[in-house]
Amino acid sequence: MNIMTLDIGGTAIKSAVYADQTLVSPAEHPTQASLGGAHVLNRAVEIIRRYAKDHSFDRIGISTAGQVDPARGRIVYANKNIPGYTGTEIRRRMEEEFGVPTAVINDVNSAAVAEAHFGAGRGQRDFACLTYGTGVGGALFTGGALYLGSSCSAGEFGAIITHPEERCPQEDMYSGCYEKYASTTALVRMAMRLDPALDNGRAIFAQKNDPAVRRIIDDWITEILYGLVTITHMMNPSCLILGGGVMEQPYVLQQIQARLYESIMPSFRHVLVRKAELGNRAGLLGAAVSAGEMG
Repeated sequence: MNIMTLDIGGTAIKSAVYADQTLVSPAEHPTQASLGGAHVLNRAVEIIRRYAKDHSFDRIGISTAGQVDPARGRIVYANKNIPGYTGTEIRRRMEEEFGVPTAVINDVNSAAVAEAHFGAGRGQRDFACLTYGTGVGGALFTGGALYLGSSCSAGEFGAIITHPEERCPQEDMYSGCYEKYASTTALVRMAMRLDPALDNGRAIFAQKNDPAVRRIIDDWITEILYGLVTITHMMNPSCLILGGGVMEQPYVLQQIQARLYESIMPSFRHVLVRKAELGNRAGLLGAAVSAGEMG
């Protein structure tokens, strides 16, 4: 079975054909998210049309930013990164355009599905997958299956309240929440107060031997641990899978692994902490798997 697969993010739309467990003809295209949800959906359709000139496919799998109802293939909620994306009927549009069954899945859920099948989640029946980037995304596997929750929105770990003194949901629903302090965005914000030149993760970690920069990194890792301690005690997972470009820094994972066990009860210390293995292929692979498993 050949599956057309897309990963729609705020910056780029990744694409490929999945055949024999291989991503064929992978490509990347600007999302142009600021032009709105309808424009993004039209771009996705156009990308698939280009592939259809040279490739046949039996199904379509789409990983996308936003909260997704996979039964309907519809965006339940999306933030301002893609204006007007909430309510977008992706599955209906794709099936009308191409006449093949289409699966639509949230991007972090898709990454978790991929890690479960091909990566760090293999053999793990109960795990949490988190990605650290512009925000903090999450997904849950329980009993060997993706857990969606009652409205298909489980895994919003970025909304864990870690700083209640900063909480003001009337102004910002994420005020005082994990995402505001544990994301890569938060690390950059803290580092730029010290030195405006430290405006990205690579620049920050290039200076990690500077004591002042190291303190900022260590304080940020503490913020990451606040959420992981809560998730570990709440879910009792066998594994925590951590993704996002910043997790490629060995120091970060080493510190999390060393410090987490100091902060959790002894009966939870069997939990493994693993780096996500699949990188920017995860969304494409997870969407393809989801499409392949459609009834």
